[in-house]
Amino acid sequence: MSNVYYVGSEPLTFDSIELILTQNMKLELSQEVRERIQRCRDYLDRKIEQQDGSLYGITTGFGSLCNKNISPDELSTLQENLVKSHACSVGDEVSPVIVRLMMLLKAHALSLGHSGVQVITVQRILDFFNNDVLPIVYDRGALGASGDLAPLANLFLPLIGVGDVYYKGKKREAISVLDEFAWKPVRLKSKEGLALLNGTQFMSANGVFALMRAFRLSQKADTIAALSLEAFDGIDPFMDCIQQMRPHPGQIETGAAFRRLLEGSELINRKKEHVQDPYSFRCIPQVHGATKDAINYVSGVLLTEINSVTDNPTIFPEEDKIISGGNFHGQPLAISFDFLAIALAELGNISERRVAQLIMGLRGLPEFLVANPGLNSGFMIPQYAAASMVSQNKMYCYAASSDSIVSSNGQEDHVSMGANAATKLFKVMDNLDHILAIELMNAAQGMEFRRPARTSPVLEKFLRDFRKEVPFIEDDIVMYTEIHRTVAFLRRYPL
Repeated sequence: MSNVYYVGSEPLTFDSIELILTQNMKLELSQEVRERIQRCRDYLDRKIEQQDGSLYGITTGFGSLCNKNISPDELSTLQENLVKSHACSVGDEVSPVIVRLMMLLKAHALSLGHSGVQVITVQRILDFFNNDVLPIVYDRGALGASGDLAPLANLFLPLIGVGDVYYKGKKREAISVLDEFAWKPVRLKSKEGLALLNGTQFMSANGVFALMRAFRLSQKADTIAALSLEAFDGIDPFMDCIQQMRPHPGQIETGAAFRRLLEGSELINRKKEHVQDPYSFRCIPQVHGATKDAINYVSGVLLTEINSVTDNPTIFPEEDKIISGGNFHGQPLAISFDFLAIALAELGNISERRVAQLIMGLRGLPEFLVANPGLNSGFMIPQYAAASMVSQNKMYCYAASSDSIVSSNGQEDHVSMGANAATKLFKVMDNLDHILAIELMNAAQGMEFRRPARTSPVLEKFLRDFRKEVPFIEDDIVMYTEIHRTVAFLRRYPL
């Protein structure tokens, strides 16, 4: 398989993005894409020469300064000033994988040939990506309306020799790294700063990475819930006939997943003394399934977004049009990220309820899942920790997309807050990682009290692998270390 990905030659997919990131693929521009980019740039240069009136952001200032005309000999300075003045992201440093995704997504968007940039501008973004020169970007400061202005400005300062980067594990001034590679700072031409800074690539990069995690979290939630069901001596509500009576795709998919996970289980097939389970077990197909449907919906929104042109103005050489529109507005992403946060938080919500059922001393299990409760607190307090994180996730489910603050002296009077929706989504997922880990610890502990009965071969293997790293708890031990080990186990376990 080739280790080169030709940016702009085909639509991006989640599979192609994962390959690029995990296989250390190099990014290149095909000759066809280079010509497409150049054709748009040539058209824009001709248009500026011929134009009598103003072109927003090209021969004028930005935002509420759109009525200020700029002389032709200052157009390049205008674009460089834009990048410098807008580099206002603050807070925590964005992780390297998000920075790499931002560069990939921006290069792809610019390569579609409607942004008016120079080929060298796109090529330099690829040079940074390919040589692991990572601009330092911070996670706060974007409103998600003219796109992600502040973080994208920080991302592209190094193109013009300003700002800081990480290179070979060290924080460096960008100009020193450019010198090391004998790269000249890019001299931005008209419209280029705007093309780099307008757009939704900070939101989108966070969303793509979150979604790739969400698919895995959904799988893990199913596997851990199946183990909890077995530890609780639960009843099987996963037959396909009942799912087909309410045929939401996620519900059907979850039922099928549980039938595979429980196939061959002695526990699930044995005669039960009880006739019904609590909702946290009985309604797994409905709750986990609704989350799957939400993930699939958001994935469709994101695939559309990352293959779109989201800077402004948009240039149409064939139609001889330059249109100032609003494709940079992050509302589709903001609403979707809020939706995804709610959906993932619900996986944690129902998970914590299963934990609570397991420690109540029901169905032959000892209270708090230890043989000598009283002397030992056992699994009493991990449930507290899970409950705390569930509650915190409810706070993070506040809809960022329902907020808006006027900016740019009233010109940008409705904003999406999509960047805030994206970054708080990661807090929900981090909590979910830990909640599911606590459920796994409880489920595995509960299973030991069901012996010698056995669950399915799939779940028995999962248990064996888990027990190589986290032991059965006989007497009280320090629990946070075991929670951390369980989180690490789940993050790398190939479900």
